[in-house]
Amino acid sequence: MSTSTDSDGVGVAELVEAPGVTVPSLRQAQGPLPSETHDDPHAHDPHGDDPHGDDPHGHDPHGDVSLDARDLAAELAGGEDRATDPDVAAYALRLGDDALILAQNLCGWIARAPELEEDVALGNIALDLLGHARSLLRYAGSYDGRSEDDLAYWRDEREFRCAWLFELPNGDFAHTIARQLLASTYLLELYRDLAASPDPVLSAVAAKAEKEVDYHRDHAVQWTLRLAGGTDESRRRMRVALDDTWAFLDEVFRDEPLHDRLEGIAVRPSSLRARVDDVLTAVLAEEGVPVPAIPASSAGGRHGIHHPAFGPLLAEMQVLARRHPGASW
Repeated sequence: MSTSTDSDGVGVAELVEAPGVTVPSLRQAQGPLPSETHDDPHAHDPHGDDPHGDDPHGHDPHGDVSLDARDLAAELAGGEDRATDPDVAAYALRLGDDALILAQNLCGWIARAPELEEDVALGNIALDLLGHARSLLRYAGSYDGRSEDDLAYWRDEREFRCAWLFELPNGDFAHTIARQLLASTYLLELYRDLAASPDPVLSAVAAKAEKEVDYHRDHAVQWTLRLAGGTDESRRRMRVALDDTWAFLDEVFRDEPLHDRLEGIAVRPSSLRARVDDVLTAVLAEEGVPVPAIPASSAGGRHGIHHPAFGPLLAEMQVLARRHPGASW
């Protein structure tokens, strides 16, 4: 199994259907066939002005292949409640950014994963994360009238508040798994605590996300053990990936004044550290992998100072919306 293939990002716009779209039937979209465009004035095109021809019952002889527009807003956790506190909005924004950017990164493996099943698994994990991001960004934007799309596509790099752990480039498959192991272990503990928040939207998002992130962590754990306990090369790559990723874990546990102001509503990051460390240590011990002794990075994603890989990733994610503002399909 080769795990050295690097990945390219896939736009988040490719993961969701645009709301309010009514797609014509395939026959309507094709227009008249060449044999129907002759000059006989008495000829009748059954697919001309009336797409159903002369059928008195209005049935299209070619069938109906139209798509029903989906109400994407109905998929959001937390309902339509609005954020009334700027600190709550800021907290939801940083959690939404973490999920959005990790989803965007994972999409880079679609059609590039080492196994076909992993194309599906990583794509599904990305979709779960995108759902978390949509709910959180919708809530964050409700404070000042911005939509989830406004926050995803129309902020510049310095306005995002995601931690570097979620921005790290995919690298080889071992690096992606190392990032997933650290990120999903942290997110699972975060959402377990946040589900008890008195804020109804944050608790609803967390309750839904907890169930999905539990699978994300299990997926990452199984691949970590598989790579660490596989060939000499897969074990070497897994250890290198852990060493390269570990320094960026510290940022997600840093307490800030925002958490002081949201005491009892938000989860204090430092309170998660011991549980996350215990889980990671236990996972690595199963295959005799030592916990990396790597100094913490000075990453500043929470303050708009991002990893060098973040700019290109963001540009690719936003290019369609910015090149064709207001477009729908």
